[in-house]
Amino acid sequence: MRQQTNLTMRLSDWGFLTFLSLIWGGSFFFGEIALEEIRPLTVVFGRVFIAAIVLNFVVIFVGLKMPRQIKLWGAFFAMGLLNNLIPFALIFWGQTQITSGLASILNAATPFWTVILAHFGTADEKLRPNRLIGVLVGVGGVAIIIGPAAFEGASAGMWGQVAVIGATISYAIAGIFGRRFAGTPALVTASGQVTATSILMVPYIVIFDQPWQGASVGASTWLALLGLGVISTAVAYIVYFRLLRSVGATNLLLVTLLIPISALSLGVLFLDEPLELRQLAGMTVIGFGLLTARGR
Repeated sequence: MRQQTNLTMRLSDWGFLTFLSLIWGGSFFFGEIALEEIRPLTVVFGRVFIAAIVLNFVVIFVGLKMPRQIKLWGAFFAMGLLNNLIPFALIFWGQTQITSGLASILNAATPFWTVILAHFGTADEKLRPNRLIGVLVGVGGVAIIIGPAAFEGASAGMWGQVAVIGATISYAIAGIFGRRFAGTPALVTASGQVTATSILMVPYIVIFDQPWQGASVGASTWLALLGLGVISTAVAYIVYFRLLRSVGATNLLLVTLLIPISALSLGVLFLDEPLELRQLAGMTVIGFGLLTARGR
């Protein structure tokens, strides 16, 4: 695989990164609604299956073709396992043990693991002190935004915390592994990944959740699943793989530091939620962390 040599983020890259944080931030909202009536694994399956239908249709519509090489499909299945099945399942289960606020803080540590693992797994994303310090400062900013309430019951939810941390490590590995798709169109890579994940999820759904035995779900749940599948997965992964190719794994996964800011901003703008001094302070700290990570 040809290694990338120019991983400087342009203004357009920051725009895509911000957009990705917005639509991924929305996944927490959609997921919360869906989980009221559907079990976690079924939510994961619904999310990736809907995304697979949408993306495969778009691939055909724009005149592209899905690859037939066994080796490439093997990579799609590995990416689906690392970037979807494992982290989605761990985070959903973890949130049954700990508060969503604490889960958000732990999830924001993804760039930390990416910085460490990319140092050993890539030739052009070596560990630099400013990156590590910037990520740690950013995680501190997320903790400030969420506030002390996030840590309520933290001592009793150790395994929930371990699960979310495991998810962040899986995301970090996926970000590095995904660079091998540099020569494949982002739309094809996104479609292949969610299609592979949908296939992987079938035995888990059949054995554990058996959703056909449950009660019927309401319209709000179906709309939430559509939001998860179309917006927070199909569209998100097109942007994800486009950014991964141009800015690298370490820069891309800084998005997890921006997600809390996006969620907070959406709440203030559209839900009339109050903006507290603590939250402004947290956003400032995250901004400082991002600048530090970029060496500025």
